[in-house]
Amino acid sequence: MSTPRVMVGVSGGVDSSVAAWRLVQQGEAVAGLFMQNWADDGSGECRAEDDRRDAVAVCGLLGIPFHFRDFSSEYWQGVFEHFLAEYAAGRTPNPDVLCNREVKFKHFLDAARELGAERIATGHYARVTQRGHQWLLLRGADRSKDQSYFLHQLGQEQLAATLFPIGDLEKSDLRRIARDVSLPTHAKKDSTGICFIGERDFREFLGRYLPAKPGQILDPADGSVIAEHPGVFYFTLGQREGLNIGGVRGRPAAPWYVVGKDVASNVLYVDQDRESPWMLSERLRSEAAHWIAGSPPARRFECTAQTRYRQPDEPCTVDVLDDGSVLVTFARPQRAVTPGQSLVLYDGDVCLGGAVIAATDAPLEQRLRTTPSPFEVIAA
Repeated sequence: MSTPRVMVGVSGGVDSSVAAWRLVQQGEAVAGLFMQNWADDGSGECRAEDDRRDAVAVCGLLGIPFHFRDFSSEYWQGVFEHFLAEYAAGRTPNPDVLCNREVKFKHFLDAARELGAERIATGHYARVTQRGHQWLLLRGADRSKDQSYFLHQLGQEQLAATLFPIGDLEKSDLRRIARDVSLPTHAKKDSTGICFIGERDFREFLGRYLPAKPGQILDPADGSVIAEHPGVFYFTLGQREGLNIGGVRGRPAAPWYVVGKDVASNVLYVDQDRESPWMLSERLRSEAAHWIAGSPPARRFECTAQTRYRQPDEPCTVDVLDDGSVLVTFARPQRAVTPGQSLVLYDGDVCLGGAVIAATDAPLEQRLRTTPSPFEVIAA
């Protein structure tokens, strides 16, 4: 059996199945590798065994070797421990970004090379191209499925060794291809959410690791008590679902939204205005930024940004600070920009890189701050 030139991350889903099929059609020497990233405890719907069987079936149909690696300990240390620490600090992390950086494009890449492969391929909706000596990460052709947001922590070495075989496809075309060539995953539903949570109740799952206690839900305008919450860890800015606030005397029968939380005081703040000024911000400051090219385009530049997945492009000005963080000023106020989430920057279809959001100038966040405002420090 010849040594594979390309190792495909086969997840048991339709996207990676078509990615593997396209590479075989192109005449590449291909093998598949299934990654187990979570040691499932049997209490949820993380269907790792079903996915593994589907991945084996796809590789068998395509006539390519199948490999398996258990990265659950690496996932725990590189992703899940950070996930818990962020929630404990009152922030909302994005584990998919870390999973790509720490597992799929690190341990998977290392395993592929150990097996003799020169490059890896995944079923992400993104594209990679070379301009001169520089590798560029581009959005996927299907903007509704584009996953470059989750890949913004990749660098030149990783992109040089990576293929995204389905990045030029629309999802509908991919489904048609899978059906026409009789891939066993052609009708499989897309996975959603984080595998280690699956279909489990998020509060119950998180409560195993971060015991939370009930506390007050307050109106930030006058400090009045609106209701009681089961634990501030379970909520994020802008959230509407799960508050379970019934009729409140003297208040209209309208939905409530989370506009802030104070972990130290175990208090959740809510408002009935979806665009509440309490959670609108015009500026954010990040942690140290990662640049796909290895350095920023300039010390100050204009581009577009996303502060959450599938958000429309938001024009902004970026100032790169001496400590490697960025100060981003948006052209218009932004709703519910959330510390712990990822800021991702774009020049058209080119992903420039990004960073974890550290702070915003939203009024309630500034009022609850116990440390000097990072914006006042800059101004000084």
